[in-house]
Amino acid sequence: MGHYHIEAKPGDIAELVLLPGDPLRAKFIADTFLEDAFCYNQVRGMYGYTGTYKGKRVSVQGSGMGMPSAGIYYHELINVYGAKKLVRVGSCGSLQEHVKLYDVIIGISAASNSKMIERRFFGHTYAPTASFELAEKAVHLAREMGVTYHVGSLLSSDFFYDETGEDVFRFAEYGVLGVEMEAAELLTLAAKFKVQALAICTVSDSLVTSEQTTSEEREKSFTNMMEIALNL
Repeated sequence: MGHYHIEAKPGDIAELVLLPGDPLRAKFIADTFLEDAFCYNQVRGMYGYTGTYKGKRVSVQGSGMGMPSAGIYYHELINVYGAKKLVRVGSCGSLQEHVKLYDVIIGISAASNSKMIERRFFGHTYAPTASFELAEKAVHLAREMGVTYHVGSLLSSDFFYDETGEDVFRFAEYGVLGVEMEAAELLTLAAKFKVQALAICTVSDSLVTSEQTTSEEREKSFTNMMEIALNL
């Protein structure tokens, strides 16, 4: 099997991999939390690092924006490098009034408007679902840390700038908490290849109130989500 997008050597990548979309957030996590971290990947500027956290090996790999990009990294991490626990750590937009800026969403499932999911099932729907074990542990950690968290469904959209006029609040009517761009593909691939996956997102903006965080605020305030993921 070709592995064209990650240049790591066998054994370079840990069984637990954190997956921010932004490669610079991968670098931030490595610099801030990991001991003896080394960079195993720079292909296309998509940085990947492995180090230790509280004595355990952890990797962190940037995956880019959107499911077509992220799916490539998820697939190679699982099938070439033996990743067993994959945790998305990303930003999302809130679809609910009670889900505020900086709150953490523990995504136990992911709806999607993407053809990537639908195509696998011949036009039928599929319900991508997270690992219960990881979700349960993440909730326990969030509670211990005193983090404001919500457990529920995310919407993984193919659009960031959506000019179709489609109403994403239809998903909100059915209880979806936030919108992002990668979780559904992660949970789908994890199910297929029988590994564990979870999406943890921090609310960076609200589609309800139009509030937004700055890039600096996002970098400094998203550490709660990172710490939850590292302790999984």
